[in-house]
Amino acid sequence: MNISYNWLKNYLNIDLAPEKVSEILTDLGLEVGGMEEVQSVKGGLEGLVIGEVLTCEKHPNADKLSVTTVNIGANEPLPIVCGAPNVAAGQKVVVATVGTVLYSGDESFSIKKSKIRGEQSMGMICAEDEIGLGASHDGIMVLPEDTVPGTLAKDYFQIENDIAIEVDLTPNRVDGASHYGVARDLAAYLKQHQDDVELSLPAVDAFKADNNSYPVKVTVENTEACPRYCGVTISDVTVKESPEWLQNRLKAIGLNPINNIVDVTNFVLHELGQPLHAFDGDQIAGNEVIVKTLPDGTLFETLDEEKRELSDKDLMICNANEGMCIAGVFGGIKSGVSEKTNKVFLESAYFNPVWVRKTAKRHTLSTDASFRFERGVDPNMTVYALKRAALLIKEVAGGSISSEVIDIYPTKIENFTVDVSYRNIARLIGKTLSNDTIKNILSALEIEIINETEEGLKLSVPPYRVDVQREADVVEEILRVYGYNNIEMPSTVNSTIVYSQKPDDHKLKNQLANQLIAQGFSEIMCNSLTKAAYYESLESYPRQSVVELANPLSNDLNGMRQTLLFGALESIAHNINRRNSDLKLFEFGNTYHFNTGGDKTDLNNYSEEQRLALFMTGNKAASNWNTPEQQVSFFDLKNLLENLLLRLGLSFADFKEEMTQSDLFTEGISLMQGDSSVIDFGLVNSKLLKSFDIDMPVYFAEIKWDIILKKSSKKTVTYKEISKFPEVKRDLALVLNKDVKFEQVKAIAQKTEKKLLKRISLFDVFEGEKLGADKKSYAVSFILQDETKTLNDKQIDKIMNKLMSTYEKELGALIRK
Repeated sequence: MNISYNWLKNYLNIDLAPEKVSEILTDLGLEVGGMEEVQSVKGGLEGLVIGEVLTCEKHPNADKLSVTTVNIGANEPLPIVCGAPNVAAGQKVVVATVGTVLYSGDESFSIKKSKIRGEQSMGMICAEDEIGLGASHDGIMVLPEDTVPGTLAKDYFQIENDIAIEVDLTPNRVDGASHYGVARDLAAYLKQHQDDVELSLPAVDAFKADNNSYPVKVTVENTEACPRYCGVTISDVTVKESPEWLQNRLKAIGLNPINNIVDVTNFVLHELGQPLHAFDGDQIAGNEVIVKTLPDGTLFETLDEEKRELSDKDLMICNANEGMCIAGVFGGIKSGVSEKTNKVFLESAYFNPVWVRKTAKRHTLSTDASFRFERGVDPNMTVYALKRAALLIKEVAGGSISSEVIDIYPTKIENFTVDVSYRNIARLIGKTLSNDTIKNILSALEIEIINETEEGLKLSVPPYRVDVQREADVVEEILRVYGYNNIEMPSTVNSTIVYSQKPDDHKLKNQLANQLIAQGFSEIMCNSLTKAAYYESLESYPRQSVVELANPLSNDLNGMRQTLLFGALESIAHNINRRNSDLKLFEFGNTYHFNTGGDKTDLNNYSEEQRLALFMTGNKAASNWNTPEQQVSFFDLKNLLENLLLRLGLSFADFKEEMTQSDLFTEGISLMQGDSSVIDFGLVNSKLLKSFDIDMPVYFAEIKWDIILKKSSKKTVTYKEISKFPEVKRDLALVLNKDVKFEQVKAIAQKTEKKLLKRISLFDVFEGEKLGADKKSYAVSFILQDETKTLNDKQIDKIMNKLMSTYEKELGALIRK
């Protein structure tokens, strides 16, 4: 939001430099993002001067040029060659002298001394469009006869230089969304440091109805959506360009002037923070304004010429026959002010912030009016703003006020009542302020003291301060005006030392992230909002468990994600479509779940989990002359998971392995803790991949981070000396039924030899006709070691024979030799 420094001084008698004003505003919480010098005309008409054409003769070498001499108040007149058809002796004109820079949009050029067809030219006689004072290029600009030659053009045209202060307004500070609001905050601060600060609003005492020739009946059917509605009519107006002062004010804050009526409503909006709307009186059928909702699905064409389908929750300003405006958001194309407008109905209202916010989001509209209404404007400003605008319209457009003020306000919006204690003020601020200081600050903030005791104050807070409704809010107001920088830092810090063995979540995440990045992974961050339709056909994550948004921005963002898979598949599809298909991705993120069948209003039925997801697709690495292409596989993902768990002090042996039941996977494994899955990994279901137009395998693992973190914290780090005695490796080839898993082979070995068997691994799997139907061969390595002595052949053979016997007995294994 831009604030004009010159405009700001209309309400506050200050002579502070703009830089100091910006510093104070930032300290007050209205942070200034930047400042920029602005001029009502680009370049400020520097180098331009008023001249008098003394002589004007036809150019001897050009039919369409004239040779003139021009008096600009200097010792000698200037010779100037001019191509305008209307130049003549005796005219008072605007002259650009040698060295003057003229602007045309973003381009500029400099006036130079030159010869044109043999005749010397020492300047340029200007048309209005050439100096930014209009759009006409029919000829040079001719000024009144009494204009004095030598007068600087910037003085004659009253060019205004200003400073635009950019305020980065936070959502809670709508009270500062106007020049008067900023001036009010600035005054509250200055009153703590000087006594002569006066904050004033322009007087509206001159407002009165000139006649009652144009009455309009107003009916408010929905008082919940529109608690207060005011209006007045103005007849015999002339719609035209606004005067210079009004245009300059709007240009200074980056607004383009439109016409005098619309410009006044924009001026008052940015002056007071109260949005207004001017209706063409001839478009108000039946001379009746009705504030109501229309049936669901009603079409309405807005000012941007777009037809919008209304909801029955959209508040509308209607005439006797149809809608004219989406209340507080956007006007209709038919009822707006045009050059033909002769009479207007001027609206000033207080609309319910929730209704405006939902309507604006529903139609993806964001306007200066909706920005303020949806945050909460001042309900006590509506009548004043209406009178202020009506008087300004009379000033710039003529006409007469043709009705009394209509003010429909069935239930007054009361001030907020807040109790504060001096003790809590001191506790929260960290410094004891005097009672007088506290009361002076509150008074400067227009917060009324209803009652005072030794312990504290009972306060009445005006309704425009929608963010001040609790004791802590009041303390914050006192502190920001007193000054955060005025709170001294204590020489000592008192704190309680708390020892906790809880693992450092952030540190562990960084460790794993670094490990993954070192192996070629890239981190992604996907939106927690997702398309609820992704879960329509899933059993593991049913559609009914999606946490739905009450007022979604779109159907693509209407729910909270239950798994990290779908956001990543969107990223993978995006990359594949751009010929980047070798991907290794990971994401730390939250997932959200609703307890199916529970009460949606009960927060206990909602849960949130942290998860870590891994994704692999394409080739392990780029192929080259000595390395062929090799696609990532399930075992690459499994090996990666084993290493991550090892980093956390865990292993696969800490979990029960089962074939996954999740329909996110075509095939995969679940690591279980009790009856709950902690880690699911495998090949993503081909149907899901097809729905994202992904035609290559994607391997995916999802880890429930909170559970893993808790389990990791219970692991004690141990170490021991490396054994001096060698390991012994023995291999077995086992012919087994196809339904036997390696985990069964591993478990039997660990049960059979608990002392000397250190590791067991599978290094080959073979299937073939020679083995027989439904048979497979596992080649398994066993690592044996005694940490106290060297194993001999007798001990080793005894262990291996025991293993073979157990495999034959329990698995029906055939030992291949």
